[in-house]
Amino acid sequence: MECKIRTTIVAVVVGASMLLSGCASTLGSNENITGQIIVAPVMPDYKLEVTLAKLNEILATMELTDEQRARFHYDRGVIYDSVGLRLLGRIDFHQALKLQPDLADAYNFLGIYYTQEGEFDSAYEAFDGVLELSPSYDYAFLNRGIALYYGQRYELAINDMRDFFARDPSDGYRALWLYLMTAAVDKNAALANLAEQRKQLNNQAWSSVLVDFYIGKINQKQVFAAAKVGLTQPKEYAERLCEAYFYLAKHAAENGQYQQAANFYRLTLATNIYDFVEHRYARIELAKMKNMIQQSTELASKS
Repeated sequence: MECKIRTTIVAVVVGASMLLSGCASTLGSNENITGQIIVAPVMPDYKLEVTLAKLNEILATMELTDEQRARFHYDRGVIYDSVGLRLLGRIDFHQALKLQPDLADAYNFLGIYYTQEGEFDSAYEAFDGVLELSPSYDYAFLNRGIALYYGQRYELAINDMRDFFARDPSDGYRALWLYLMTAAVDKNAALANLAEQRKQLNNQAWSSVLVDFYIGKINQKQVFAAAKVGLTQPKEYAERLCEAYFYLAKHAAENGQYQQAANFYRLTLATNIYDFVEHRYARIELAKMKNMIQQSTELASKS
């Protein structure tokens, strides 16, 4: 879902940098998902290691301009990020910005990391920097909106998501995130808006399946069945499961099904689709579910 920007300096390095191997998953008959799904996590392709070795060699041995070196640090950071090595990615993004302070892409990644770590003021500042450098940077609106959402600044989050959605009303993911943020303020209005926005979506798109689940047109079992349809490459099934688990978890949490939501968030994390927005924030959501389960247990013990 997120924008992935590659350098144009060495195309062969870039071409290999985002390749990942496939994944398989099976769905048990229990629709409530209580440990019935077995996920084979996506593992990095050997080509990623080759790419990293090439980037390391280039950065260590080649004479580069500051701009070229910044882009290679950025590219290596993207690869580190895609395999879950956030600290190494963060170091490379900082190094890229030292060499090229106007590199909006690097600020965007740092803003995401700050959000994941709960450093919301730093996240807002990073995304503000992205939009100052590149006012048309679509995903900065999404990412800043998410930071504002987790920072519980819901009205501002909704404003960013409305801007993001307006740039492509045919995108089901944009409709879903606008729903999630609006639902934090007024769930009924959010659901009505989502049902109206569904009319603009492509019926064949996978994201439309997720929207249909939220508006009650299909059930959970049908979501998982649809995830297997129309796959074009091996990794796509794992990506769809990553998204399905996350949005089903959000739906379960809305309905007070905290343990089921927690199970789905664990499954989201188990896919290892590190560079998807759903995977990035599943750990934050899982921590929230643990707190909700604990509070529910404490209330039950007192009654």
